[in-house]
Amino acid sequence: MSIKSLNKWANAHTYYPLDLLRIVLGVFFFLKGIQFVAQTHMLTELIGPLKGYGGVMLLIHYIAPAHLVGGLLIAFGLLTRWALIAQLPILFGAILINFMGVMHWGNLILAVVALALTAFFIYYGSGKHSLDYYFKMQV
Repeated sequence: MSIKSLNKWANAHTYYPLDLLRIVLGVFFFLKGIQFVAQTHMLTELIGPLKGYGGVMLLIHYIAPAHLVGGLLIAFGLLTRWALIAQLPILFGAILINFMGVMHWGNLILAVVALALTAFFIYYGSGKHSLDYYFKMQV
């Protein structure tokens, strides 16, 4: 099975609820990015268990912009797979932090659901109602 045949199948089976779910995921990432920018102390506190591993400032400067830009790209369906792949390290880190520090079940469940949706849309793609599809059809 080739990528082209998978893409044709995905385009033939696209419908609005999945596109709405992709948009909701993008808005979620964007709002998380705004939250991290507005409350940098919260982000610093969240990645506190990783302080001994170096690169904390790099993480702080990666997470918020990746969520802001990635969230917009995902919501509009532009470069969706790339934007989702950029979210993967953040989501794995969000899950890992719960096991290294204090367990917050709400944050863990939110991170696992976001990771599952991200994995789904990496496989599925952006769908028919997206800028990726619009630009692809502009031959």
